[in-house]
Amino acid sequence: MPQGLYCVPGDFFIDPLAPVARAVVTHGHGDHARGGNGQVLATPATLAIMRRRLGDAAGRSLQALGYGETLPLGELTLRLVPAGHVLGSAQVVLEHGGARIVVSGDYKRRPDPTCAPFEPVRCDVFVTEATFGLPVFRHPPDAHEIDKLLHSVRLYPERCHVVGVYPLGKCQRVLALLRRAGYAEPVYLHGALLPLSALYEEHGVALGELRPATGVARDELKARIVLAPPGSVADLWSRRLPDPVVAMASGWMCVKQRAKANGVELPLVISDHADWDELNGTMDDVGAPEIWVTHGNEEALVRQATLRGLKARALSLGGFEDEAE
Repeated sequence: MPQGLYCVPGDFFIDPLAPVARAVVTHGHGDHARGGNGQVLATPATLAIMRRRLGDAAGRSLQALGYGETLPLGELTLRLVPAGHVLGSAQVVLEHGGARIVVSGDYKRRPDPTCAPFEPVRCDVFVTEATFGLPVFRHPPDAHEIDKLLHSVRLYPERCHVVGVYPLGKCQRVLALLRRAGYAEPVYLHGALLPLSALYEEHGVALGELRPATGVARDELKARIVLAPPGSVADLWSRRLPDPVVAMASGWMCVKQRAKANGVELPLVISDHADWDELNGTMDDVGAPEIWVTHGNEEALVRQATLRGLKARALSLGGFEDEAE
């Protein structure tokens, strides 16, 4: 259907692509949590993110469902389990007629102190993303990339390091990884990153000392780390920074041409999605004989699943972005 993935027994859409009467939302990124729906079901944190981002457009009626809680909908039961993507992200577990289908939404498998870890659920059909569904995508350890950033900060004490991060998930994860690596200095944030970072802290995620990057004396930012949306690291906003080293935190930074095209001096391969090995490992963990692929590099993952003896198909759902990862 043009509105996206539809559950017939429950009469609702999952992450609908256009406004619908009943929606289940897996997480708060704008390509999954669109405004204008009627009834919206999601985790409490996802609803809080939607309210912060969308205001009254988050939905006419909002219903929170905690992780592991079961909601009966006639002959169908629904529950949400962690997806490990961002704060509040969830997989949708559907049971009907003795069969279990799990819709993953976006997910990652690596430990992340800013959100609940991915929980594998054994199922009959696993509906998965494939953002990094090619064998070339094998991401390095997160700690290695943070060490690269901190090494550069020590190497260039007269310069500022500005890191491009998306406001929801990537910003807070980079902050948490910096703190885990022992970096206790204040981190300066572009104004667009402050509201959701505050929301994370309201949900018990400690991010350390944060300061607005605007209105700060130029010399104060030498040897400091500044986080900003990707679109701001190369525009007029960044010109106020002292000789900035431009970095970008994204799974796509493993593609050298992307880094070069965006003027990135220090690419940091930090992804909020499963890479090729993790996608394959997840298929093992859930044990589903049938795989449906919603978006990303669908055909490659479908072929891989088929070679592994599984039944697989590409759903080819449009409208999901791979850039804002």
